[in-house]
Amino acid sequence: MNLSNLKPPKGQVKQQRRVGRGMGSGRGKTAGRGMKGQKSITGYGHLRGFEGGQMPLHRRLPKRGFSNALFRKEFAIVNVGQLDKLPGDTFTPESLLEQGVIRKLGDGLKVLGNGELTRKISVTAHLFSESALQKIQAAGGTATALGVPKRGPKPKEEGAKKKKK
Repeated sequence: MNLSNLKPPKGQVKQQRRVGRGMGSGRGKTAGRGMKGQKSITGYGHLRGFEGGQMPLHRRLPKRGFSNALFRKEFAIVNVGQLDKLPGDTFTPESLLEQGVIRKLGDGLKVLGNGELTRKISVTAHLFSESALQKIQAAGGTATALGVPKRGPKPKEEGAKKKKK
């Protein structure tokens, strides 16, 4: 087997049609482009979605939907089973950040109920799932909810210059 001996199967490669090579070729003179018009001249190219000046379809159709990225909240999540394995018995969002249990706080800390809790712990977080609350209270611990921090417009800086109209 030699690479120089390889050939495509018979009938696979078609000879390219040579247009604009004289009247005897059958595709001479206008080279199959017709007589006049924008498409007949050299250098013709159209923009994607161009419809000859008519309002393009992507502008005629209504735009629907929205992105909820502005309204979505992303919480740092910790499970009760993780807290059971950590040293100490009081946990706050700041202490969990220092220990490296969570990477960033985001919109707050949420404690979920996966895993077992075998000791009494005190947890301070922004949100708790129902199962996490039940497990913490069943073990004799306390769960303090800080509440979800509200997102709103940023307060205006004092001393900011007003634009003149």
